[in-house]
Amino acid sequence: MKKENDNLDELFNKFENQWDIQEMNSDHQVDFLNKLNKKQSRKKYWFVTAVAASIVLMLGISVFYKNDKPKEFKFASKETQRTDSIFSILIDNELVKLKEKSSPENEQIINDALKQMKVFDADYAKIIKELQKNGENKQIIYAMISNLQTRISFLQTVLQRIEENENLKNTSDEKTL
Repeated sequence: MKKENDNLDELFNKFENQWDIQEMNSDHQVDFLNKLNKKQSRKKYWFVTAVAASIVLMLGISVFYKNDKPKEFKFASKETQRTDSIFSILIDNELVKLKEKSSPENEQIINDALKQMKVFDADYAKIIKELQKNGENKQIIYAMISNLQTRISFLQTVLQRIEENENLKNTSDEKTL
């Protein structure tokens, strides 16, 4: 132990004249506390900046991914626009009901139904392009309404099948008890 102390003494003696021995100002503690307080206010500033940047980012994303249906229908008559919006609301309500029925037993049925809905959506997009290209005529309007009605009846049929499956499971569970 004494040998280690001697080594430390030698080390300190070696650097004896090289130590920084400048005295601190009498206001050093006050200056330090002032700097510390300034740093705390910067943290608050960064938090506000981060929140503002997040909001700007979300708004930017929503602009790129917003629904373009109103733009697509600027060329259509008010009746066609109204028909589309009514059917779209009904379809959205049925989709919400379908997603509420989500469970492990219904997962395959729901996934298949959503795939089929994408096919209906692609067909609808073709009808809309045709409507833009050729204008409104009875055949195109009929195709549009037919597609919308098919989607609604399809979703209702899927929901009915899911309910039948749930009822069948419940009755078979009751019989086993």
